[in-house]
Amino acid sequence: KSRSPRWSSVQVPDQDKEYVGFATLPNQVHRKSVKKGFAFTLMVAGESGLGKSTLVNSLFLTDLYKDRKMLNAEERISQTVEITKHTVAIEEKGVKLKLTIVDTPGFGDAVNNTESWRAVVDYIDQQFEQYFRDESGLNRKNIQDNRVHCCLYFISPFGHGLRPMDVEFMKMLHEKVNIVPVLAKADSLTPLEVRKIKMKIREEIERFDINIYQFPECDSDDEEFKLQHQELKDSVPFTVIGSNVQVESQGRRFRGRQYPWGVVEVENPVHSDFLKLRNMLVRTHMQDLKDVTRETHYENYRAQCIQNMTRMVVKERKRRDSASDLPVPLMPVDSETERLIWEKDEELRRMQEVLERIQEQMHHGH
Repeated sequence: KSRSPRWSSVQVPDQDKEYVGFATLPNQVHRKSVKKGFAFTLMVAGESGLGKSTLVNSLFLTDLYKDRKMLNAEERISQTVEITKHTVAIEEKGVKLKLTIVDTPGFGDAVNNTESWRAVVDYIDQQFEQYFRDESGLNRKNIQDNRVHCCLYFISPFGHGLRPMDVEFMKMLHEKVNIVPVLAKADSLTPLEVRKIKMKIREEIERFDINIYQFPECDSDDEEFKLQHQELKDSVPFTVIGSNVQVESQGRRFRGRQYPWGVVEVENPVHSDFLKLRNMLVRTHMQDLKDVTRETHYENYRAQCIQNMTRMVVKERKRRDSASDLPVPLMPVDSETERLIWEKDEELRRMQEVLERIQEQMHHGH
């Protein structure tokens, strides 16, 4: 006997007669996401001594660098740019965040910093490539997302603006990752100096056509939200002070730095943009940073991959078609040549499979 649904048993309250129920979808998505947890990858780049590690620890109230070996000046100069990863699981009010910090020790420390950006670009591309392979594979359910969602680029306060190295680095990365410029060690500048340097850096970013992360346009009618949005835009580059030390002053304890002439508070909006940066990264724009990574930076990479693969497949087909018209040579084919031909066939077959899978995904997606 076939089972038919007994629609009459579903009691719909009178006031809900015009109510289908899909308004609960955001809550369903939210519950599923909370259960699964969130992942975010943040890259920090800039020369040594600008307080990158301290800021990261301050932002997420954790010590990610406790096992790090400190290098002396001579070791830093001879050091090449290496990429290091620190992953920590943070839980807050039942929400889990897998935070990965990608550090770039050695960047900008050498005497000759030409192409010091290359290792960073290679790393970002490798994460895109791995994601593309996983996405094009058969098991797409449990894909690990290690793509870099945001790069905090630390600018020295002593350079009076952008140096050639800063311009080169950001130009090489701005099509691959969301760049958020940060003006380090804000406590070494007066408020007037901060305003002047910020303005100069913003002008230079525009003059050199550097595409930093753009905050999404605010279409809210909420005036307070609009004001916060404008404040964020005006804060770029974010001035920061990092400190993991608790200071006591006038009966209060807070993270900051003690100087002979006074105390600097990390979380005081008068002293730095630390709170704005943290709120932007964590509370208001983390999802947008991930969306822009997926929809813009990764999509550009993916489109390029598909284009290259299609070109190679077409080229190989043409070569084989033209080769089939030629008379077959009588010379024997050795085992090495056979192996190379087999490998080429396998590579071509794999590419065609991937392209077919991608076409199928796109077909189902529409």
